[in-house]
Amino acid sequence: MRIEAADFAIHSETLLAVVLGALLATISGLVATQFEAHLRRREHEHDAALLFGELLSTLQILIERADETRGRGDPYGQITIRMLRAVRRELDIYDRNREALYDLRDADARVRLHSLMVRIGLGLEAVFDPHEALQSLAPELSDRAFELRGARDRGFGFLVDSAQEIDMLLRALSQPARRKLGARAE
Repeated sequence: MRIEAADFAIHSETLLAVVLGALLATISGLVATQFEAHLRRREHEHDAALLFGELLSTLQILIERADETRGRGDPYGQITIRMLRAVRRELDIYDRNREALYDLRDADARVRLHSLMVRIGLGLEAVFDPHEALQSLAPELSDRAFELRGARDRGFGFLVDSAQEIDMLLRALSQPARRKLGARAE
């Protein structure tokens, strides 16, 4: 029996080295996987912040220009309505990419961003619905036409007021985007 104990003692250093190597390989594999997952989450958050930052910047410019064109000539002429349709198309882009919202870690920014997009959509509907109804009415100044014009103006005001929050959201998205966002970014 003494020979077997001596044989085990000789090979125990090798066994210890193999076990220690396996343990270190497992730990380093776990650390590498966690680090890679962290980097992937940061990259997704960065991409989402850039996407939504660009979207918000575009919306801000379009809404400001629509407000300017509304102040010239026919308040709801072709140019103003086309600008508002461009806002609608930007909202469609948001809808198609809304799942990227969950890549942003800041829950408050996610809620504010989604809430803003909903409010902008509601403002657009409040402009387009009365506008389309006015197109089907005779150009006379009936009570219905007066009511629709007032509803359209209130909807546009709501849209412009809602857009005031864009700068604050752009500042919140600048940190994960790792750059200053917005139409006024330098």
